[in-house]
Amino acid sequence: MKHTLGMYHRLLSVQLRSQMQYRVSFWLDLTGTAVITLFEFASLALVFDRFGDLGGWTLGEVALLYGIVNLSFGLSNMVFGGFNPSQFGQQVRLGTFDRIMLRPINITAQVLGSRLDIRRIGKIVLSLGIIAFSFSQTNIHWTAFKALYMPIIILSNVLFFGGLYIIGSTITFWTIESIEVMNTLTYGGSFATSHPMHIYPNWVIRFFTFIVPAIFLTYFPAIYILDLPNPLGYPEISYFLSPLVGIGILLIGQAFWHFGIQHYQSTGS
Repeated sequence: MKHTLGMYHRLLSVQLRSQMQYRVSFWLDLTGTAVITLFEFASLALVFDRFGDLGGWTLGEVALLYGIVNLSFGLSNMVFGGFNPSQFGQQVRLGTFDRIMLRPINITAQVLGSRLDIRRIGKIVLSLGIIAFSFSQTNIHWTAFKALYMPIIILSNVLFFGGLYIIGSTITFWTIESIEVMNTLTYGGSFATSHPMHIYPNWVIRFFTFIVPAIFLTYFPAIYILDLPNPLGYPEISYFLSPLVGIGILLIGQAFWHFGIQHYQSTGS
């Protein structure tokens, strides 16, 4: 374990140094990710300027959803970047994953350390600002448990998206046609969950409840943090399932990943 962690740290150090070689490009990319997030949130704010609320939620309340999801997604993209299905699938197609399997180092640690997208810091910092904006616009009755639960919610979302990335990468062992489907779950899921879930049709709500249980990661925890009514009528235990869902999806992803490695057939290149 110590050797694996040491090697993982070295791989991340190499990634960091390589990306900092071109400082201008790095800062432009970092600023670009922040600006995109800012424009997306600004477009959401225009909806409130026109209609006043979204499903009965104010801009400050929706900003909490938006900030948590985008912060978590940015952290997940940075930490689990090596498992990005489109990039990992390219390694499988080109046969470079074969070299990873031949090295006497933990395969998962190698893939995790193969990409550290620090440009996401721009998105992360701006998302923290949006969360701070939400706090300033809402009258949250803070308790010690709520303060402790906030980072748990964020970590749970990071693990959830990381698990989806791992599942998507594993699927590329057999096919590359499903990458867009996984992008729908990751990028599309992050967009859907950054809005109040009760504004969607019933089939969408059921999908994000029973198929991809993302509704428990942000929406219900936000209802608890903000002390809002629960229009879907789910039991109060739903407010606290975020860590179970996040860890559960990650464990499913890891199990599927190990299954894929055991049944992986080399490209022969």
